[in-house]
Amino acid sequence: MTTVSHRNTVAPPEHVARLRLKPKAFATGHVDGAWWPASRDLAAELPFLLVVLAVQLDHVERVTYNLTAWPSTPPRLVVESGKVRLEGFNSQHPATVTVIGTAGRRRLTLLVVPPETEPDLAHRLLMTAAHRDSVDDIETLLTGE
Repeated sequence: MTTVSHRNTVAPPEHVARLRLKPKAFATGHVDGAWWPASRDLAAELPFLLVVLAVQLDHVERVTYNLTAWPSTPPRLVVESGKVRLEGFNSQHPATVTVIGTAGRRRLTLLVVPPETEPDLAHRLLMTAAHRDSVDDIETLLTGE
């Protein structure tokens, strides 16, 4: 097994977690928000995301993802707050990741906006998925239908 260590304490300005979450009181629907990673390298992208999500989830214990959407992902990642298990499943929707924290075993399912998405469309997808009244399924969110 391979463990990748990322101990970044400050994210460089050009690499900010591009994330929008629904307000806590409105956690309904298929996703809890949306994330627009800069690449398809989950081990490189997660440290920045996990720093932001630590506010809601405390320490993140586990991240689940679709195996085909995130190739060459190690089984564990070491970040400032400790080890995080990375678990890939063929059954998980390729346009989602689920982040599971220690704070009451809370989990967040995020729509993953493809890295190559044009900025205007990506922004619209982030905002739509994170809207408090959004209950659309993954396909509807991605196609805007």
